[in-house]
Amino acid sequence: MRKIIVTEFITLDGVIEAPGGKETNHPHGGWQNNFRSPETGKYKVEELANADALLLGKNTYEAFSSYWPTQTGPEFADPINQYPKYVVSGSLQKTAWNNSHILRDVAKDVAALKNTDGGNILVYGSATLVQALLHYDLVDELHLLLYPVSLGGGLSIFNDKRELNKFQLTYSRATDNGVLILEYQPIR
Repeated sequence: MRKIIVTEFITLDGVIEAPGGKETNHPHGGWQNNFRSPETGKYKVEELANADALLLGKNTYEAFSSYWPTQTGPEFADPINQYPKYVVSGSLQKTAWNNSHILRDVAKDVAALKNTDGGNILVYGSATLVQALLHYDLVDELHLLLYPVSLGGGLSIFNDKRELNKFQLTYSRATDNGVLILEYQPIR
């Protein structure tokens, strides 16, 4: 069975954001850019190398598909462009990005995807999708790059349904700039 690994840039108060910081209209967008380091860059490259497919929500897919197809490079851009990409959406009708596939139902289609042959499936961002994956107990690992800032609110992968999810810490490392690299597995 394949593993679904969720990876997020996250603040102390649970706000997630992509490196560009332009995905939401948060007044402090772009906070992640102040903490770039070779350590976190190396971790992200290794994380991608240990997967062979991407699972994305519609918004993240649209942001990625407007940027990555024009990028090249063996460590990050080439794998992202070559890997199968599965986008979960009830409204997306077609995909133009190489090797992209639409899934309609999180519970049914993603569970079926996990049961196919292949390696790890990496989920970037995709807050709404991640909330559903957690709800349906489809997350096998949660990779958090925890940044030493708080924003007072914003986009979160943890929904407001008051669901209890327990995790076991399996790996941790502090970087020189105060970012914590944390890996968790759900306790089932």
